Order: sequence, then C-alpha cells, then structure tokens
Amino acid sequence: MNTKTRQLVTAALMAALVCIATMIVKIPTPLKGYVNLGDGIVLTAGWMLSPAYGFFAAALGSALADIFSGYVLYAPATFLIKGLMALIAYLVCAKMGKRFLGGLAAEIAMILGYFIYESFLYGPVPSALNIPANGLQGIFGLIVSLLLIKVIEKNKLAQR
Repeated sequence: MNTKTRQLVTAALMAALVCIATMIVKIPTPLKGYVNLGDGIVLTAGWMLSPAYGFFAAALGSALADIFSGYVLYAPATFLIKGLMALIAYLVCAKMGKRFLGGLAAEIAMILGYFIYESFLYGPVPSALNIPANGLQGIFGLIVSLLLIKVIEKNKLAQR
C-alpha cells in the first residue's frame, strides 16, 4: 500500500474512532454540551497523521459525533475546534519534540474555542460554567492520548 493510501485509510479509521470514543461516554455539562473521551483520539490523530489528514480525521469524527448525538448546533464549532486541536498537537510536537506540550496546547485551545463559541450562544458568564468540564475532558483526553500513542509505538502499529 502506498503512503498516500495508508494515510487516507488511517485518517478514515481515526475519524471513526474519534466519533465512537466521543459517543460512548457522554457526561452532560451545564450548557447542554458533554464531556467525552474523543479528545484522546483527536490528539493521537494529530500525532500519527500529517497535519491535513490529522485535522480532517479529528474534525470530521468529532462533528459527526455531535450530529449523531443530537448536538447539531455544536457541529460546526466542533469541526473547527477539534481539527485545530489535532493540528496544534502536531505542530507543537514537531517544533518542540514534546507530545505532552502539544496536547496541552491543543486542550487549552479547545477550552478557549468552546468558551468563545458558547459566549455567542449563551453569553460569557454562563459559558464560563463549562470551563471546568472542558478542562476535565482535556485532562482525560491528554492522559488517554499519551497512553494510546505509547501502545501504538511500542507495538509498531503505525507508520508515518
């Protein structure tokens, strides 16, 4: 299988995994959102794939989870925020050589992105209620992604 085909297939698999991980565990947050485990796969996609493939795998999988779960209002913001998370994780890791810092920067961008989006929907004060829940999701996502990428690398399950 050539490299481009491998990247495309891996990106499609990652998009499906993001969607499933996002939909399996959903803990409601104050403003009708939810905490999920999808961020672990979003960051992993960012680290495993090229920037473009990582962006679209994370963005599409996350937005589809919102659509399938009845959170259609969030899907456009989720597409952009989760795609940017994968991109940030990739770029910071490539520049600094530290996955943790890339994941942390990506999760901070997620918290900020949803705060901004929800501020347009509900106002800044109510939107601040979701910051702790999004922070918790970010922590779990970072832990899951760091563990997952170690397993993937140790078992040589991915090639760039």
